[in-house]
Amino acid sequence: MLDSANYTPRLKDLYKDTIRGALKEEFSYKNEMMIPKLDKIVLNIGCGRAAVKDSKKAKSAQADLTAIAGQKALTTVAKNSIAGFRVREGMPMGAKVTLRGDRMYEFLDRLITIAMPRIRDFRGVSGNSFDGRGNYAMGLKEHMVFPEIDFDKIDEPWGMDIVIATTANTDAEAKALLKAFNMPFNS
Repeated sequence: MLDSANYTPRLKDLYKDTIRGALKEEFSYKNEMMIPKLDKIVLNIGCGRAAVKDSKKAKSAQADLTAIAGQKALTTVAKNSIAGFRVREGMPMGAKVTLRGDRMYEFLDRLITIAMPRIRDFRGVSGNSFDGRGNYAMGLKEHMVFPEIDFDKIDEPWGMDIVIATTANTDAEAKALLKAFNMPFNS
């Protein structure tokens, strides 16, 4: 789907056509380059104790994250040995992937329109999870909310961290940008 020469993601078109103009008017930017935009989305799955007991769990998490992201995930390894947790340096502990460009917009679209409505007892995401520099971080308790994951083939539900990095200078600008993409904030 992303390989077609004429295809552009729906949210990318929405950003170019309406969101840029709305943000420029709302924050009265003097220069087009001042308008905030999405920079990257980083997805992370940490296996924790499961990876210590069974090294295949990190490979399973990597395969699941690769299916969700649409590009190959990297295996993350322990930087230090911690005897109390039975962790050795270099032991696989999870997986991560960084999305940019069209894949980033596609993932954000699937997250907002497909995955979030499938979360049990979902009442929106916190509007306070900004870092002060315009980046937003959120977590999912189960990665099974994505349609790419087959319920019958997973061995364990993983938690998942999602960090949305923007070029915004303040949290208010970043929140306005994500609201324009229909991010369901509860506050």
